[in-house]
Parts: sequence; structure tokens; C-alpha cells
Amino acid sequence: MQNWIADIEFEKFSPLARASKTLLINPFANYAPSGMLRWLLKMTRSELAEANWADPGGWRSMVISYDGRPRQWADKLLVGSGTIPTALRNRRVLAARIIARLIDQCPRQPAEVLCVGAGPGQIIMDALSQARLESLATLVDLSDAAHDHARSSARKRGLDGRLKFIKGDVCNISSMLAGYRPDIVKMIGICEYIPDEPLVAIVRSLAAVMPAGAPVVANSLSRSHGTDRFFRRVFGLHMIHRSDVQLQAILATAGFGSFFSVPEPLKVYDVIVARRQG
Repeated sequence: MQNWIADIEFEKFSPLARASKTLLINPFANYAPSGMLRWLLKMTRSELAEANWADPGGWRSMVISYDGRPRQWADKLLVGSGTIPTALRNRRVLAARIIARLIDQCPRQPAEVLCVGAGPGQIIMDALSQARLESLATLVDLSDAAHDHARSSARKRGLDGRLKFIKGDVCNISSMLAGYRPDIVKMIGICEYIPDEPLVAIVRSLAAVMPAGAPVVANSLSRSHGTDRFFRRVFGLHMIHRSDVQLQAILATAGFGSFFSVPEPLKVYDVIVARRQG
């Protein structure tokens, strides 16, 4: 699997940038008065802050981070050089490449990809565009606005006929799977918002409809980004940090195994592939 990603040009930080984050930027962000930081972000019209205040970790903040070309100076700092947004962009290209190659390995054509907590859908659209073989995707998300954005993006990319949209809470995924048999399941960007017990229930529901050998693609989240206190205090964003080993243990309870984990260069996220055991 490593040869699948050998040519990806990831975003990285120089040693000086890493040192400045550790010694100056992160301590200021984490411990400066939260009211002051929120005021500054409001006065500078930070789109990333406004998106998170409206919906912490929601699809709009994901689009802003993925785009990486903000207009306001505060967002240029947060999005352009922030560890989490940079790692998110790395995760996007890494996950898309892996899913594309899994599509090309799928014994059934067209391959059916189920996207749980799909958000704006960029990763799966990237994967469908990169894959050599035919594939279709079903995107599940609770947000109508996220689906609307994904539909617009799909039309622009010529993929609208290959996507199906289901509005629903991923915690009720079992009610949406009657008669559905996904060849690949994408869970990128969702596990860090779901506690252990409901996450176990979700992956068990998925395992029940997946054929033996079918892969699920998920991601872990490390505290190595160093700004969890900032995100909690200023953005109201409470993420669940799990190592790749901890997430694999949760997947194993549902009958997944044959794990393979690939970290993005900043080591904030690992993209994990697990297969349904027969």
C-alpha cells in the first residue's frame, strides 16, 4: 500500500516553523484569554471561526480548510499555516488516493462506496476521479447544506450521476442499510466526533452488510497538533483523540482486521484500512 502514495506531494513544515509553533504560536493560542481571541477573530471576519461557531467541525469549516486559500488575514494564519488545517489537506489527498486504489481492486464493478458522515464530499469525489475503474458512491450526512454543496461540486466535476445522497444521523446508520451491500466504506472525518459506545454500534451495523474482505477506511486523531485547548475554548470544537491502535481495537470488536495504517507527514492523522473478516 505504501507504493500507492509514493508520489503524493504532502504539505510539511520547516524545522523553524515547527519550533515557532511549539514555543510561541501554540502557547499563545492555547492560553491567551479566549474572549480576546474570539473578539479578534470576529473583528477580522474569520470565516473559519464563524463556520465553527455555527457548527463546530462541520462541513463548512472543512471546505475552508481543504481549499487552503482564505481571504482574511486571520484565516491566512489559521488555514494557511495552522497544523490541523494543513493536516486535513494531507489527510484528504492520502485518503482519496487509498480509496481510489481500493476501488481499482474491487472484484465487483461498479464498486459501491458508502460514505458515512460524508460532509461536503470532496474526498470521495477525488477518489472517484482518480480511480481507473467504474464506481458509485452513497453519501450519508445529517446536513442538507452539506449535500447541496456536494451536489454542486459533483456537477462541476462531471460526477453528479454517480452520487446518491441520504440525509440521516450516522448513529442511526443501521436503519439506512436495508438491502445495501457496500464494497468499500469511508469513515474519514467522523470517528473523532463519536464516543466509543455509539461508534462500536455504527461499525457493527456496517460490518453486518459488508462482504468478507471488504475494506473500511477511517482515521485516527493525535494530540500532536498541540492546539486542542484553543479549539475547545475558542471554537467550541471538542474532538475525541484516539491513536490508530485504539481505533483499530474499536473496529476489531465488529469483526474487522488485517489493519494497515498510514500517517500523514504531520502525524496528526493516520488513515487506517481494515477489512471485514470472513
